[in-house]
Amino acid sequence: MNTSHYRVIIVGSGFAGLGTAIQMKRAGMHDFIVLERGNDVGGTWRDNTYPGAACDVPSLLYSFSFAPNPDWSRSFSPQAEIQAYLQDCAERFDVTPHVRLNEQVIELRWVEADQCWQVLTTTGQYRAQFVVGGMGGLSEPQIPDLPGLSNFTGDYFHSATWDHDVALEGKRVAVIGTGASAIQFVPEIQPVVGQLDVYQRTPAWIAPRWDRNLSSFEKALYRRFPWLQRVARTAIYWGRETYAIPFIRHRPNFKSGAERIARRNLRKVKDPVLREKLTPDFAAGCKRMLLSNDWYPALQQPNVEVVTTGISEIRAGSIVDNEGVEREVDTIIFGTGFQIHNFPHGHHVFGRDGRSMAEHWSQSMEAYLGTAVVGFPNLFLLAGPNTGLGHSSMVFMLESQINYVVDMLRNANNQRLHTVEVRSDVAQLFNAEIHERMPRTVWMAGGCDSWYLDPSGRNTTLWPDFSWKFRLRTRRFRTADYHVQRTTDRPRVPSA
Repeated sequence: MNTSHYRVIIVGSGFAGLGTAIQMKRAGMHDFIVLERGNDVGGTWRDNTYPGAACDVPSLLYSFSFAPNPDWSRSFSPQAEIQAYLQDCAERFDVTPHVRLNEQVIELRWVEADQCWQVLTTTGQYRAQFVVGGMGGLSEPQIPDLPGLSNFTGDYFHSATWDHDVALEGKRVAVIGTGASAIQFVPEIQPVVGQLDVYQRTPAWIAPRWDRNLSSFEKALYRRFPWLQRVARTAIYWGRETYAIPFIRHRPNFKSGAERIARRNLRKVKDPVLREKLTPDFAAGCKRMLLSNDWYPALQQPNVEVVTTGISEIRAGSIVDNEGVEREVDTIIFGTGFQIHNFPHGHHVFGRDGRSMAEHWSQSMEAYLGTAVVGFPNLFLLAGPNTGLGHSSMVFMLESQINYVVDMLRNANNQRLHTVEVRSDVAQLFNAEIHERMPRTVWMAGGCDSWYLDPSGRNTTLWPDFSWKFRLRTRRFRTADYHVQRTTDRPRVPSA
């Protein structure tokens, strides 16, 4: 098998992978490829095509700062527009020639003798000095192991792999899960299905979605005066930063503004029994805050039942709850989120000592700045541990990490660095600081058990502070934080 060599291999072509590729090209770095398992760029926005799929962060902020889009149709962009935006960015910044589609990475392995990464894919083999992992945390759907699911004779699928060939008109449909995806697709399918049973384990706090069409006049202004869009984006950003205050500095028995807004929104549910089912018993923000104007109206329709008694088993054509009530069903749709804490990609990544990243993280995930992992030289993760946000745009965090990685590549070129591996004492100090902050946040002290927490009870998902503080910490790559080995060979990446 022939082996192709590159300075950098980027895995994934969503916001993380494309953003890295674009910024590398802008910095004059061209010796890289992007490996994408799908048939197009876009990542989660390519894959999640369920009815009603849209962003829950304003469009002006949920986009690259260096690639504003004056043509968003709404305040909160629908899936198809975000996908089209990413496709346009790939073309506009000329990274499409670097992308290898339909090429899934099977294994990433550090070759100690050659001080490089060996990358095995479904179609070939590569070697690279550096690897940037842009696989994303929301890329592997999670379907719970429910008793009897294999005996079900109807159709079932996860919202992230929506089967558009399954007709739902007039069918008896069961939706399992009531998270961020379900609150978008349930109102879309409710008018067409015959009966809709929504299986809810835990209710969520839901605030109104202040969405509207962007006028032709606004779009024209943004096209004519791009600085106006930058001003609007900045205002949205700092407004979102204020949302973080009650989350990162939680005060027990204090109802935040977000919770008061969500409680007022809950008054739209007129049936007191249903309202009780939909009322959380924890502080707003402890679980992900959701935005919707049509979730509560949909649940109050006569063909909808909210089931809170759990699931005992699934039979050939029905679901039995924990009280023994059996409900007939034709189609099951899972809105049960993604595999976050076991990091499924980690089973295919092998570091300096030959151990997989999954083994390395068997107790709990951690990385320096959510980016560099001890024992995995020249590997940089995007959207890694403790980089998620509960209040703002993940694209902001990704851009911070991307700038950090590109600065690392500049340093590697200028200082002739062949390998860089984060020092264990630096990583330990950083992660100790992160988890010292966590007990004061709503995610640890808000009274809930959320997907933010791993099996050991640690929050390995979210950044426990303002996002601008993460931007400051990733502004420059500090060689002193890493064990480095220099080379006498001339590096292949040109200076920016």
